[in-house]
Amino acid sequence: MRPEVIRQLIVIHLLFLIFTIGGCRREVTTNRPEVNQAQLQNVSMKEKEALDRKKRSMAQLRAERIPVNEGLPIIETESEAKFRSTEQVALRAMALCVVASRAEGLDENMTKKLIADFRLSENLTPKEKEFIFNANPSAHDRSQFVWRYECCWALLWALGFVEDLKTPNSICDVQLVVRIIRDHGRDDFLKKARLRSKAEILDTTDLVYRYHWAVRDAQLNSRKSPTGLNPDVVMERHYVLNWLVGYLGQEWDDVSTDT
Repeated sequence: MRPEVIRQLIVIHLLFLIFTIGGCRREVTTNRPEVNQAQLQNVSMKEKEALDRKKRSMAQLRAERIPVNEGLPIIETESEAKFRSTEQVALRAMALCVVASRAEGLDENMTKKLIADFRLSENLTPKEKEFIFNANPSAHDRSQFVWRYECCWALLWALGFVEDLKTPNSICDVQLVVRIIRDHGRDDFLKKARLRSKAEILDTTDLVYRYHWAVRDAQLNSRKSPTGLNPDVVMERHYVLNWLVGYLGQEWDDVSTDT
């Protein structure tokens, strides 16, 4: 190959390298998102909110002599959580009361009457309808759905009808659950429902989340539930609170209780 041809090829190759490297740098530089100080501060404030909530929960668990998992993640912040509306929460509470009553032994005809009186036909989930309108539900299904009283109790707390949720170491006052909803009726119940603050609900959600980890850890390691926590009560509270704060956007029948 002649010398002048070799020189031309070298020049072309060098120009190609220069163009390619320069182009890559420009692409990285121009596509890099700009984050201003206000955005950084906002991220920091959100993280602080969640971390402070986690610290408070862990302090309470330690005070109750319940095992703590330092590595358990933080939960949603007030700005991130997709809270259900007051009306959605109130309607879900009424539906759960009817479902649990059916599981406890309420006959099918009376159950249908309650659904009509409280106008809840559109507020029952597919799984709930399948159970309620089964003339002979299995003992297993009854035992599963009767625990929905605990979910209803937690929602009554969230709506301000119950003052103190208390530690989940015993079952709720079932008679009080039924009495609150029965005595108010649909319209008055909706009228008087007042959802607690986002901060208060998230504080409780975070705490229950960590209670649930402690319960599951004990179960996996064949130990008794710590300090008398009731595993079923803890699980139902975790379930309903995850729904209330819109965890992963899941609807009622599909709510997960990750720990």
